[in-house]
Amino acid sequence: MTSPIPLGGAGPLIDAHAHFYHAAAGRADWERVNAARLRAGDAIGVTYHVASVLGSYGHTSPTYFPSPTDASRGNDAMAELAAGDEARIRWYVTVNPNHTAHALHEIERGVQRGAIGIKLLASRRADDPLLDPVCELAAEKGLPILHHIWQHRTREWPNQEISDGGDLARLAERHPRAWFVLAHLGGGGDWAHTLPAVRDTPNVFPDLSGSGVDRGMLDAALDALGARRLLWACDLTMETALAKLRALEVIGLSADDLADVRWRNAARLFGAGAFPRCTVQALAGAADVAAAGVAESAATSPI
Repeated sequence: MTSPIPLGGAGPLIDAHAHFYHAAAGRADWERVNAARLRAGDAIGVTYHVASVLGSYGHTSPTYFPSPTDASRGNDAMAELAAGDEARIRWYVTVNPNHTAHALHEIERGVQRGAIGIKLLASRRADDPLLDPVCELAAEKGLPILHHIWQHRTREWPNQEISDGGDLARLAERHPRAWFVLAHLGGGGDWAHTLPAVRDTPNVFPDLSGSGVDRGMLDAALDALGARRLLWACDLTMETALAKLRALEVIGLSADDLADVRWRNAARLFGAGAFPRCTVQALAGAADVAAAGVAESAATSPI
């Protein structure tokens, strides 16, 4: 008996922007929420969740300004989650660049425990020189940086130092050897502002997560950046990420371009060996297609 096709379609699928909770996050149902995410991921067909824990999520220090203690505790929890589910979970080490020495130490510690990327919150504007040491270490270690972004920053927001695509582009231009994931193109603000802001900065890769599924957003992103610059991702709203997968198919994205967005761009960013099951799935998918082609040919060949 064959397995049912996932809601998000067959083939590898990497969620490049995910989050999990932990016991010190201030909510009693944290295990239930984590389990629900994994169940939803299995239903959609997510091969890997590349996830972070954001300190204590505001419980014992501000979400966007986690204390060193909370950042470390959250990273410890994230490392344990990934180690306990190596088949499905990869992780970003979360750092607060306002605490430079701690951030650099935490990155080194995270790499030793298997982190494959760095998560930066709205702790400091993206083009602030305070981020330079983090970016230099990221480039040295080959770690992509997922940076929280508000799509078009027109004013300040309380309890965070928000950045937009232009801010991130200036940082990326200073660090051409580093790779940057621009968080949630579909989350907050004017995504149309973001596309020209990062068009000429090839080391910035927007992820498609966020609750927005605006008509024309995906078409415009593909026109401006191409399929090899976009990453499929969920953040917190997995149902809207599923909607974007279906939209990518409806607007006529080729199978090759769709594979780039679904998983191959993430595999290129995070490097060889980060997602071994994707290679296996891709080979299996190719074999299935080939087998289907042979069967169709046999059925239609003259006797």
